[in-house]
Amino acid sequence: MNVLISGASGLVGRALTRALSALGHQVQGLSRKRISPNAPFWDIPRGLVDLGDFSNPDVVIHLAGESIAQGRWSAEKKARIYHSRVDSTRLLAQTLATLPAPPKALLSCSAVGFYGSCGAVELDEDSPPGKGFLADVCRDWEEAATEARSAGIQVIHPRFGVILSPEGGALKEMLTPFRLGLGGPVGSGHQWLSWISLPDAVTALIHLMEQPLLEGPVNIVSPHPVPQGEFARILGRVLRRPAILPLPAFAARLLFGEKGDQLLLASTRALPERLQQSGFQYQHPRLEPALAALLKIT
Repeated sequence: MNVLISGASGLVGRALTRALSALGHQVQGLSRKRISPNAPFWDIPRGLVDLGDFSNPDVVIHLAGESIAQGRWSAEKKARIYHSRVDSTRLLAQTLATLPAPPKALLSCSAVGFYGSCGAVELDEDSPPGKGFLADVCRDWEEAATEARSAGIQVIHPRFGVILSPEGGALKEMLTPFRLGLGGPVGSGHQWLSWISLPDAVTALIHLMEQPLLEGPVNIVSPHPVPQGEFARILGRVLRRPAILPLPAFAARLLFGEKGDQLLLASTRALPERLQQSGFQYQHPRLEPALAALLKIT
């Protein structure tokens, strides 16, 4: 198939491009820079999308968005997080809806932040949206794809948990302190962490491309979420380092502000009900073997 990817230069986008190309698909990134005169290009503030020579994609996978992990959440940063997701999705959905031959599917990514912080409550795709900045972003992010759905395009919202990879994201940031023996639980350590390995995140997206009857939200998480304190203990055990130095909740809030509350102290116990019902097979369903495989530790 012809697959168009926004955010193709990011952690997931790079791995997904490699995997799709290895399977024989034709892949193009939708770039914010003019790579060549006929390459797909968009300028979100100007409302411009130019698909160039790739004007008939079979599937579009929308991964682009401002990083939520980098930098403190100032008002300006929060605006970039919101508009980079909501405005880009609306523009892409409007553009695809007006193509002479629209794609058969749009995978417009989202996150389990949709559910907010819900303690130990098990959450599936039918659970309601939560409260807070990330929940509001995810809700509006998904709603922004409405025009594509109205045009008859199959729209799926992969709701990602924390994607684990030593190449980037949360795990990469944790490795140095944990290898130095400075890792440990954050806050109480009781807050639930919904995670997925990068290889499983990529194969889940490819799996969703092949599910013509599946629409709406799909949690892209391991079937075995863990409390954050258990995550710290397991990572320490895999690295053969102690993981006993806590980061108290007040310190997380002092260091990171609102981001600390919503990324480090929030509790989201999401389960992949629809993904498993569709027959997806995990390579890394459990945390300890997943970390050992990702870090190449035997």
